[in-house]
Amino acid sequence: MPNKKIAQRTRLFRSIHRWVSIPLLVFMFLIGTTGLLLGWKKQAALLPPTNSGTTQAPTAWISVAQVMEVAEKYAADELQIEAVIDRIDVRPGYGVAKVLFSDVFWEVQVDLSTGQVLSANQRTSDIIEKIHDGSIVDWAGNWGSDNFKLTYTTLVSLGLMVLSLSGFYLWYNPKRIKNNKLQSQ
Repeated sequence: MPNKKIAQRTRLFRSIHRWVSIPLLVFMFLIGTTGLLLGWKKQAALLPPTNSGTTQAPTAWISVAQVMEVAEKYAADELQIEAVIDRIDVRPGYGVAKVLFSDVFWEVQVDLSTGQVLSANQRTSDIIEKIHDGSIVDWAGNWGSDNFKLTYTTLVSLGLMVLSLSGFYLWYNPKRIKNNKLQSQ
C-alpha cells in the first residue's frame, strides 16, 4: 500500500481515536480506578476479613433459618437498619456464614456452631463494585432494572475496543511508512 494511503488512514484513525477517547475519558478513568481498588480490596481493607467460627464440622452447625434470624435481629437491634438478606456466603473452612444485606452494604458474620455474631462491617468493596459497573445509577434511581448498567458497560466496552484498534494503527502505520521508505531507497 502506498505511503499516501497509509498516511490518510492514520489521520482517520487519529480522528476516531480522539473523538472516542474524549467523551469516554472520565468513564475509563473511573473504571480503571475502581478496578484497581477491587483488585486490591483485601489488601486495602475494603473487604471485611473473614472471622473464624468455633468449629468447621458441618454436623455441629445451626440451620440456615437460624443464621438468618440471628443476622436480621442483629441488623435491626444493633445496627438499627431495616435490612433484607440478599445472600449468605458460607465459609466451611472458617465455620462462619457471611450474611449480606440488600441495598445497605453491610455484612454480619455469624458463627455456624453457636449462632453468635462475630462481626458486623460495611462492605466498601460492594459500593466500589457498583460504581465500577455503573449499577450505582440504577440502584440510586431505585429503578429495579439494569438499563443504565447495560448501556454504560456496552458503550464503554465498545469505546475501549475502538481505542485499542485505532491505537494499534496509530502505532503501526508510522512503522509501515518508515519501512516502505527504506525499501524504496
